[in-house]
Amino acid sequence: MGFRILDASAFYAGIPFRSNNEFHTTSLVYDEIKHIKKNHNALGTLLETNRLKIREPTIEAIKSATNAAKNSGDFTQLSKQDISIIALAIEMKGEIITDDFAISNVSESLKLKISPIMTKGIEDVGKWIHYCPGCRTNHTNVKECPMCGTVLKRKLIKKKSLSDAGNQH
Repeated sequence: MGFRILDASAFYAGIPFRSNNEFHTTSLVYDEIKHIKKNHNALGTLLETNRLKIREPTIEAIKSATNAAKNSGDFTQLSKQDISIIALAIEMKGEIITDDFAISNVSESLKLKISPIMTKGIEDVGKWIHYCPGCRTNHTNVKECPMCGTVLKRKLIKKKSLSDAGNQH
């Protein structure tokens, strides 16, 4: 079994508390979720029994995760914690346990293994673009259209599957 890496949603769903498996996360995620089950010191027990290990990804892995998130158009939807989880999965070649669609989209684009928790996971992988519904133009790195001032919307441009690509001549 490979390394299993948890984002915050996995902790909120109780995944590590119902399992004897070993899990990994980053200090950014741990700081975000350390209030969970504080009264019962459940996180402390996970750490003491080595069922939860906190590990920091390398700077190179963080850069790779950031670049992948920018390439997929998910960067603005991801927190530092999310980027750290993707980076840790890149470094450890691990499986991410998450229900976060942006993490899943970036991870799928990197060919990382994703296991959803309470959803069926993402079906469509692709690149998010930001577009103006008013003047129908595409933009990057802005929240509103520089041409008409309309608030931009996002849409996913799905990657063509291999079977679709083979049928186009």
